Amino acid sequence: MDRQTRKELKTDKFAQGVGTGFEFLSEHKGQATRWILIGLAVIVIVAGIWVYRSHQATARAELLAKAMQIEDATVGTPQPPRQNFATVEERDKARIAAYTDVAAKYPGSNEAAIAQLAVAASQSERGQLDDALKSFQSVMDTAPDPYNSVAKSSIAQIYASQGKDDEAEKLLRQLVDKPSVLVSKEQATLDLARLIAKKNPAEARKLLEPLSQSKRSIVSRAAVAAMGSIAASAAAAKSN
Repeated sequence: MDRQTRKELKTDKFAQGVGTGFEFLSEHKGQATRWILIGLAVIVIVAGIWVYRSHQATARAELLAKAMQIEDATVGTPQPPRQNFATVEERDKARIAAYTDVAAKYPGSNEAAIAQLAVAASQSERGQLDDALKSFQSVMDTAPDPYNSVAKSSIAQIYASQGKDDEAEKLLRQLVDKPSVLVSKEQATLDLARLIAKKNPAEARKLLEPLSQSKRSIVSRAAVAAMGSIAASAAAAKSN
């Protein structure tokens, strides 16, 4: 199979997954974030190189592609033609530097948004939440749609982990009212219901009931599971 055919197949696979990726993110946040960003990057790179045909778009796409190659780099034993690093730390350092370069050179572009999201996701995974919040906030403030919705969802998750439920709730309600192709209304609703389940279980159930009847099995299963958790919590509270 030639290189172009492989690239087209890889792009199709990622493109199909981008729209539903953030449903998976609820249970596997770190892994899903990485793969969604790679999928977005592949689509943007192919568009920049093969559709736009402009020098500026091609330059942005090529720089993002170089950063992506580090994602696929090996550690330890070389496996040509993939890049190789002696340690995971060296690879991560090079990856962050490459994405930071994309964001600095092309602010406001799709490529910069993807690069900034990659940096923010890595910061979050490493527990550098203050830095991650700043990076996600920058995406919210400067990135084109729908990337800013990804940043908003991520900030809400960090706030929730920090016990800042009111701030997280505000952002999630905004996403419910204005979803995107990357953060669906269903996903935002699920996240909101889970967040408010303790303080307002009645509203949480009201949000989840329509989703439990969804024809999309991944949505209905998540909603049913969330409703079960609310019921279990209520039962435990009564027994105490």
